[in-house]
Amino acid sequence: MAVTLYSLGAAEEVTGSKHIFEVNGKSYLVDCGAFQGKRAEADRKNRNFGIETDRIEAAILTHGHYDHSGMLPMLPKNGYKGNIFATSATRDIANLIMMDSANIQARDAVYLKKQAQKKGEIFDWEPLYNEKDAIQATNQIVGISYNRPMTIGDGITLEFYDAGHILGSAIAFVTIQDGDKEIKIAYTGDLGRKNKPIIRDPALIPAADYIVMESTYGDRRHDSTHDAMERLAEVAKRAIKNKGRILIPAFAIERTQELVYYFHMLVDQGIIPEIPIYVDSPMATNATTIFQVHPECYDEEIHEAFIKHHKNPFGFNSLHFTTSVNESKALNDHPGPLIIISADGMCEAGRIQHHLINSIEDPNTTVLTVGYMAQNTLGRRIRDKEPEVKIHGQWYKRNAAVEEINAFSAHADYTECKEWLDAIDTSRLKKIFLVHGEPKAQTAFKKYLGENGYSNTEVVRYGQTYETE
Repeated sequence: MAVTLYSLGAAEEVTGSKHIFEVNGKSYLVDCGAFQGKRAEADRKNRNFGIETDRIEAAILTHGHYDHSGMLPMLPKNGYKGNIFATSATRDIANLIMMDSANIQARDAVYLKKQAQKKGEIFDWEPLYNEKDAIQATNQIVGISYNRPMTIGDGITLEFYDAGHILGSAIAFVTIQDGDKEIKIAYTGDLGRKNKPIIRDPALIPAADYIVMESTYGDRRHDSTHDAMERLAEVAKRAIKNKGRILIPAFAIERTQELVYYFHMLVDQGIIPEIPIYVDSPMATNATTIFQVHPECYDEEIHEAFIKHHKNPFGFNSLHFTTSVNESKALNDHPGPLIIISADGMCEAGRIQHHLINSIEDPNTTVLTVGYMAQNTLGRRIRDKEPEVKIHGQWYKRNAAVEEINAFSAHADYTECKEWLDAIDTSRLKKIFLVHGEPKAQTAFKKYLGENGYSNTEVVRYGQTYETE
């Protein structure tokens, strides 16, 4: 039995997860994410799919985030007619993400064409895919519950374990059987963290021969939740005192709902007074509805302490969801203090860019980053406190304060990844392959794992093939 592994994305980089395992010449795709970064580079990488779709037997989706699901519509667009396996919650979230991306691309095409015409330039950019492609991709997703083995190919069994990252996220555990020979490969997708609100802790998986593991925070540790709550309260109190605004670029899935939960707890405990919170993201509004219909993903604490206590487990009196562009624009004239939570989490698209244009030069504004910011993104430049940033082709002075709280990250840091490895059965583990991380973080993580008993660890390089034993 010949089994080969390789990656066509998220190899020595964080976004654009796209991994292949090939069994006796048949290819299986794990995740099909969009690369995020400089516009021209992202467009080039996302158009270069890397594999002919007629070579793909089946596709697996670990979770719905854009950098894991964003290029799925390219599969049916390029002729793929097979199944895409995911949990039911991931199917719903991925549908939301893909449709939103199709809409953004369509709007970008119109906007950029107008800009080019004003400059007398030729414009020939086309969206990667449209809504029809996104709908077709969703139609091809087959929902599988956690811990329900499913045959996805000749001698290939897939079982999902809860990754504890976002709603519906999964570790894809693949068993490849050929006669008496058996190989087990675990793809962590994005590995979550213990004791996060709303969703369960990452599950422990059976013994695997190979683990393809994320390494986003391979050189960074997260703040404690207690310290983060104190800092969140400080930022809120400062905004209240200055009658300013807090802009939080946050992914519409999980992070938004989690932040709402934490602000609710601070108000509920009397630590901060009520402050208007606006979730200005149609996707986040729809995602919150998806959360409400997937209680199978909740942890016990949410069931007991929150859901039974509130009709809406993700809201309270000071929370408002904007439903139109006009409502979003009206926030520009809204007096402070207020909090605006808006996507995109890396500030590369969406309504957050318009709020930044309106407020980033105001010293009474605080931009609060609460998640990973990839290299060459607007979010990364703001997080790094660059004095000027370019948004929609215009330069703006960054007079706003910038705060970063890492505790809200949905990714396990390097110590949490090791703790998860220590807790699972590694009796048959032959190698750990590191993906989904920047080179500096991966080098540090590989060294750390080697010092802690996991010496056979390799950083996956783009396009390089790896043979199993």
